Amino acid sequence: MACCPMSLTIAKTSPLSADSRALVAESQRALEEVYPPDEIFSFDAEELAGEDTTFLVARGADGMALGCVAMVRCGDYAEVKRLYVRPEGRGQGVARALMSALEREARAQGCGAVLLETGDKLAAAVALYDRLGYRVRGPFGAYPEHPASLFMGKVLA
Repeated sequence: MACCPMSLTIAKTSPLSADSRALVAESQRALEEVYPPDEIFSFDAEELAGEDTTFLVARGADGMALGCVAMVRCGDYAEVKRLYVRPEGRGQGVARALMSALEREARAQGCGAVLLETGDKLAAAVALYDRLGYRVRGPFGAYPEHPASLFMGKVLA
């Protein structure tokens, strides 16, 4: 099991900051390398700046932004958006740490579950979610049934 870098810090950050915008843009490009536009259900930086959204950024010892994740509050559950880790941060537990921070935030905000939509071709993401206790489920919210989508969820203790 990968271990988190000793000096990794995760903090709430504006998705409109320069580092955040860069992470969102890199995440979008990574999705566009795998999926056509009609199979991508992502938020841009402006949408992630909504009142019901919390944006978290992980930074290494040198202050470099290594990854991000957003949480959108949707009543009694939270939705994961934009989990992304830069290549230089992969394999070090950054995504796991971001998801742990997101789940703590969801609990603190009174959410009983965390739900997500991910792509069926994103094997590393699906494996991470599975290891973290997320289970396959049906669509939620306004998501349509889509062959490229995989819906997962986790009830928070």
